[in-house]
Amino acid sequence: MLSPQWLDELRARVTLSSVIQRTTKLQKAGREWKACCPFHNEKSPSFTVSDEKGFYHCFGCGAHGDVIRWMTDQRGLQFMDAVKELAAQAGMEVPAPDPQAAKRAEKRAELVDVTEAAQQWFVDVLHSDDGTKAQRYLATRGFSDKVIREFGFGYAPDSKQALANALSRFETPMLVESGMQISVEDKAPYDRFRDRLMLPIQDQRGRVIAFGGRILDKRDGVAKYLNSPDTPLFDKGRTLYNLHRASPASRQSGRIVVVEGYMDVIALANAGIADAVAPLGTALTEQQIEMLWRIVERPVLCFDGDAAGQRAAMRAVSRALPLLRPAHSLAIVRMPPGLDPDDLLQQKGRGALDQLLDSADSLLDTLWQYERDAQPLNSPEDKAGLKARLLAHVDTIADQDIKALYKRELLERFSAFAFPPRERKPWQPGGFKQGKPAPRRSDPAEIRRLRASAEGGSLDRLTAAVVSGFLKFPDQIDRHADVLAEAAERDPKVANAVNPLLDMAEMLEDGENSPISDDIGHFVPPDKSHFAFLREGIDPQDARKDLAEAVSLLVERPALKAALAAATARFETDPEGAFAEQQRLLKRKLEFDARLGQMASIRAAETQPELGTTPEPETAGEQETD
Repeated sequence: MLSPQWLDELRARVTLSSVIQRTTKLQKAGREWKACCPFHNEKSPSFTVSDEKGFYHCFGCGAHGDVIRWMTDQRGLQFMDAVKELAAQAGMEVPAPDPQAAKRAEKRAELVDVTEAAQQWFVDVLHSDDGTKAQRYLATRGFSDKVIREFGFGYAPDSKQALANALSRFETPMLVESGMQISVEDKAPYDRFRDRLMLPIQDQRGRVIAFGGRILDKRDGVAKYLNSPDTPLFDKGRTLYNLHRASPASRQSGRIVVVEGYMDVIALANAGIADAVAPLGTALTEQQIEMLWRIVERPVLCFDGDAAGQRAAMRAVSRALPLLRPAHSLAIVRMPPGLDPDDLLQQKGRGALDQLLDSADSLLDTLWQYERDAQPLNSPEDKAGLKARLLAHVDTIADQDIKALYKRELLERFSAFAFPPRERKPWQPGGFKQGKPAPRRSDPAEIRRLRASAEGGSLDRLTAAVVSGFLKFPDQIDRHADVLAEAAERDPKVANAVNPLLDMAEMLEDGENSPISDDIGHFVPPDKSHFAFLREGIDPQDARKDLAEAVSLLVERPALKAALAAATARFETDPEGAFAEQQRLLKRKLEFDARLGQMASIRAAETQPELGTTPEPETAGEQETD
């Protein structure tokens, strides 16, 4: 296990700019360096490198990290592989693993020799006379020679011992343990893959760890696709096909696409879409979802348009719900019925698929549409069943903020669907809701306390601005009551200001004519007026939208702080996972600060850093988020 102290020593011994300069041209800018960002296309440099601070940052796309993050993101290495390479440069010894782990690593290295040799043999057979049938099949698929070479197509002849004979330098137990042969009792081991078009399955370092084989002629009782079994090298639930190629491509595209099978991945690559991956014969697992989230925050699922594809998408949604955390979700493409991505590319071209990928539904939209359409809704009992199914999904969400927001949104959709609004008479002054007491005048002492809170007092700027916004637009309190109550539960300072507003909301009538607005008027504290929604003369509709955004920031803030603290706390037990999570959260914190800065309309000269300087992620926006 690598301690944080050892990792800090490694970072201190390696000069960040010297590592980055191997692949990216840097220019000196004062005490720092600048360049055009290697993670996205740009014409003027917004990418800065600070050896003193030990991190790089792009003001264009938000890419941010230290020297280890550079090796994992830009080079595509695993965490431990990046650490080992940097340690060798720094002349440091990586703490030795336990003896059992060392033996397992040695065994895996030996098995990789087997699978790499098998891959080369499959390729040689494809291009020999024995591979003519497989060559004809590839020609019918329209794959380019470049794609055939890049993805390593091969062919396994129809023989039970051909591979064993070709790889005779390896002992039979190694062929069996690597998954290349099958061993059964009272019979000689025989080749697993026979008369199949072969594809290598590679890990994130590009090493061949398993194979997939496709039959060329349809035969009864024979599986169309056959994958290697789980081995010391290969765990299908923890492996994504093509991830080692898609991960670097996604840094340019900003997305990653998940399709059902490896032939879909190759069809997309043949059309120029390089950021696609696929699970391997199983539904998308929790481990695979976490792997995807290490690359992008919102992977796009693009499964087949048949019923099986839709069920696979919903299984992925169900597995993702308990894992959801701020900014991390899934997007789901609704393919035309009966088509898979390869079919769509052949029939309508890449433009049609790009359009679907760009307009993918959110996880919440997919959940709502699937359950709404799953069964007829002809009776109250049917509608109650829909509500129960939706709430059952919501109950699986672990993050309390996301759970509350999902519950609110889905119940609002259910209510609008199950109880369509009836025509209402326009509200008239002096007219009140039937069965609801006439609104009382607010307690003057309570009003004075709310005004004092809005003026600043013990509240931070964001909370005080939100309170001021509700004093200006009291008709919005009831709309945001649930999330305000959630924020109040998490922060006592917020509760002191929000709870009186919620109490008053119980007496409000529809519209802006309310006891609060009568008692307070359109009160705007002078020192909060730089929030756009509090300025005089702003369009009321725009102001209400800005106020809703400020409320979302108020709710998101404690969840973000708690997640950062949790990631830091588990660094001792899970350095790789904690490091990746901490970097994602720091990036999220920078985005939060940027949104808050835009909300507050701070002058550009006060917020735009000079080129060649980078704000410390630990302190950026501290005034707003503490």
